[in-house]
Amino acid sequence: MRGISGPAPGAGPGTRGAWGVVVVVLLVGVHLVRAGTAEYRAGGPPRPLPAAAHGHVAAATPVRAPAPLPASPPERLRVPAARIDAPVTDVGLDAGRWIATPPAYEKNLVGWFTGSVTPGAQGTAVLVGHVDTPDGKAVFFELGSLTRERRIEITRADGRTAVFSVYGVETVPKENFPATRIYRATGHPELRLITCGGSFSPEKGYDGNVVVSARLVAVR
Repeated sequence: MRGISGPAPGAGPGTRGAWGVVVVVLLVGVHLVRAGTAEYRAGGPPRPLPAAAHGHVAAATPVRAPAPLPASPPERLRVPAARIDAPVTDVGLDAGRWIATPPAYEKNLVGWFTGSVTPGAQGTAVLVGHVDTPDGKAVFFELGSLTRERRIEITRADGRTAVFSVYGVETVPKENFPATRIYRATGHPELRLITCGGSFSPEKGYDGNVVVSARLVAVR
């Protein structure tokens, strides 16, 4: 997987970053999946349902949304509906100024992009993970199966758990990725989970990205 084009210089760990100037975002699975994996022959990972797509139904603002949390790095991600229970590591930008990803051999590891806010803080936190590897399914294989109002829990280094509710699950093309819409500030603490998705070919890999959008609804 190549990563996501990085924010403008000056975005640091735990800060929101200048997502407004991001114009191209790619998550390319071409070197994640070898030709002819069992998952590919069986039709690939689950795809988002049209009714779950961002914008299909207006996202509801929680009546009593919790106050944004101070910065604290994430340590573990749990999404029971997608059978995700994985540690989180920091990822930054690689030499090409793309968001780096966890090593391909780490099938159950999620990366938090340190140029985005920490989960639960004001702004949009970004977590990335592999959908599959040459050895088979990876941590975000079932990400596309999520539906609205499913819960996402992120345990933070400060001992708090930020709980998010899903309001959008969609596949977007890697070409002309809608970066401004995906990463824009909404006035609430938000979360994006991103992996490869869409159609797959052995020559070009996946042609899109699965993006899950969620909003902070509780703190434990």
